[in-house]
Amino acid sequence: MKSYNVGIIGATGMVGQRFITLLEKHPWFNIKILAASSRSAGRSYEEAVGSRWRIASFPMPESVKKMIVYDAVKDMEKIASQVDFVFCAVDMKKEEIRALEEAYAKAECPVISNNSAHRSTPDVPMIIPEINPEHAEVIESQRKRLGTKKGFIAVKSNCSLQSYVPALFPLNEFGVKNVLACTYQAISGAGKNFESWPEMVDNMIPYIGGEEEKSEKEPLKIWGKVKNGVIENSASPAITTQCLRVPVTDGHFAAVFVKFDNKPAKEQILEKWKSFRGVPQDLELPSAPRQFIHYFEEDDRPQTKLDRDNEGGMAINVGRLREDSQYDYKFVCLSHNTLRGAAGGAVLMAELLCAKGYI
Repeated sequence: MKSYNVGIIGATGMVGQRFITLLEKHPWFNIKILAASSRSAGRSYEEAVGSRWRIASFPMPESVKKMIVYDAVKDMEKIASQVDFVFCAVDMKKEEIRALEEAYAKAECPVISNNSAHRSTPDVPMIIPEINPEHAEVIESQRKRLGTKKGFIAVKSNCSLQSYVPALFPLNEFGVKNVLACTYQAISGAGKNFESWPEMVDNMIPYIGGEEEKSEKEPLKIWGKVKNGVIENSASPAITTQCLRVPVTDGHFAAVFVKFDNKPAKEQILEKWKSFRGVPQDLELPSAPRQFIHYFEEDDRPQTKLDRDNEGGMAINVGRLREDSQYDYKFVCLSHNTLRGAAGGAVLMAELLCAKGYI
């Protein structure tokens, strides 16, 4: 596999920092450029981040400390000319993100985005690599719209639904009909830790702005099909969610209730989870977990602190599968929100798109 020079747009934020830790020794991707807002531009990365390095388990790599931070907006042409593609995780207004990502794409620089701005754009694929890699086919239609040869935008989904949607997807042959999911989301999902958000210590907040709408609508795009140059959302399953912020550093939990058209036996569900593999596993992509879905037999597992880092934080952890009196079954799920749910999921998607020749 060839080597790729990459840029990180929004490099000073928490997800940008995760990108740096994941790419520092990546076998395919070389960090060429770090970019952020005009406040950070022109300073060394170490100076720009200062005391705001959020990855407690991983110190800032020496290789990036002295790199000069570019202005993500003003230096766009310069950045695009020096990299094969960029990862984007910026903190801007949605319309500004939409314009910025499209500008990079039109500058013939592919964009692998962690942002939500383009998730509803019909010809922008929103890929969970094990689940809907075929959605990459829509990139050719997007390029025609943008008038580009190489440039395009691909996005990853909301971090919370990456815990429970992968557990539901292998069960499609039984007709997933109705889903109720309550998510319990870590504070790093808001780009915070306990030092920067002391109000979250010993606290829960029963509201995360925009999260329930994303959690109910985005899975329907993931379940959708590429038709006539766009992704047509699936009409089912019917999904309702409730999303809470909880005092946990990393790891999004979900309590899931599901009804099927054709109710399977418990043993059938467990076998589907155990045997499920996707294209990343078949291609042995560098960031792919060997076992995508891990099921825990213990009543008290998975646990956030014990299991969120399973397979480098890229596995989906499931437990407590049992029949329900209102739905057919219920179970719990856990995924690492800044790894599988954010930067790690984006890196895996980039690996997929490189392996398939889109980058």
